[in-house]
Amino acid sequence: MQLNYILVCCQIINKLINYHPVLFNIFSICFALSSSFIFVTIKAPLSASLQHIITTHSSRERTRSSDMEGKEEDVRVGANKFPERQPIGTSAQSDKDYKEPPPAPLFEPGELASWSFWRAGIAEFIATFLFLYITVLTVMGVKRSPNMCASVGIQGIAWAFGGMIFALVYCTAGISGGHINPAVTFGLFLARKLSLTRAVYYIVMQCLGAICGAGVVKGFQPKQYQALGGGANTVAPGYTKGSGLGAEIIGTFVLVYTVFSATDAKRNARDSHVPILAPLPIGFAVFLVHLATIPITGTGINPARSLGAAIIFNKDNAWDDHWVFWVGPFIGAALAALYHVIVIRAIPFKSRS
Repeated sequence: MQLNYILVCCQIINKLINYHPVLFNIFSICFALSSSFIFVTIKAPLSASLQHIITTHSSRERTRSSDMEGKEEDVRVGANKFPERQPIGTSAQSDKDYKEPPPAPLFEPGELASWSFWRAGIAEFIATFLFLYITVLTVMGVKRSPNMCASVGIQGIAWAFGGMIFALVYCTAGISGGHINPAVTFGLFLARKLSLTRAVYYIVMQCLGAICGAGVVKGFQPKQYQALGGGANTVAPGYTKGSGLGAEIIGTFVLVYTVFSATDAKRNARDSHVPILAPLPIGFAVFLVHLATIPITGTGINPARSLGAAIIFNKDNAWDDHWVFWVGPFIGAALAALYHVIVIRAIPFKSRS
C-alpha cells in the first residue's frame, strides 16, 4: 500500500512540474505534512517490533552461550571420567576388561553324570558323520568326471570341506564347541580348554562319525567307491613322506591357530575392536589349506577324516602313509596351542606375575 502511495505521488509531482510551478510548491508542502503524519503513526509499532526482535536475538545468544558452556563442561568431565582408549592393536596388552578363566581340570568325573557331556559327544558324532558324507561324495564326483573341467575340480572340493566346516561349527559350537576334528580337540586340550575325559570322548565320537559317514557313501556306490579311491588320503606320487608330513603340520597349524584366534574369549571384551563370527574364519582356513595341499596329500589335517576313509576303503595304499595323517596334524595342533598360549596370550608369564 505504501509503495502505491509513493508511485501516485511521483506521477502527480511530474505533472505539476510540467504544468504549473505554484501548484508544485503547494503540493510539496502537503506531501511533507502527510509524510510526517505517516511516520508519526507507524513509529510506535515499528519501534516495538524492532525492540522485540532485538530482545529475542539476545535471548537466543545467551541460551546458545549457556549450552556451549555446558557442553564444554561435559567434555571436561568426560575427559576425566572416561580415559582415552588404547590405540587399536594394543588392547591385547590390557587386562582391564578380561581375566583369564581357570584352566580345565585334567580329570573331571562329575561331568560324566551330566547330560550336556553326552549330548556334546553325540553332536560331534553327527557333525563328523555329515562332514565325511558330503566331502567324500564331492571327491567321488570329481574323480568320476573325465577331466577337471567337467566337474567342480579342486576348488569345488576345497569349497565342500570349508563350507561344511563353516556350517557344522555354526550348528554345534554352542553344544560341543564344534571341534569335528581330533587335532582341534588335542590342541584345545593342551591349552587346558577342556578336560582329558572330554577330549578322549570327543576323539572317539569323531572317529566313529567319520567311519559311519564314509560307510554310507560306500553303501550308495560300492563299486565306484573302491574304484575311485574312496576319498582316502595318500601322499601323491612325486612327493616324499617327509613332504607330506610337513604339509600336514603346517596346514593343521593354520587351522588350529585360526580356531584359537576366532574363539578367544578376550575378543568379546570391551576393548577388543574385533567383532567376529567364529565359524567363518575357521571354514575359510580349511578352504585355503585344501587349495594348497590337495595336490600333495589330498589334505588330511583331520585324523578322523583320514581314518574313516581309510577303514572303509581298506586298501594297502591307504594304510601305507596313514601315520602321516595322525602325526602331522597332532604336531601342528601342538605347535599352534603353544604359540597361542605362550606367545600370543603369554599366560605362563601372567600366572607367574
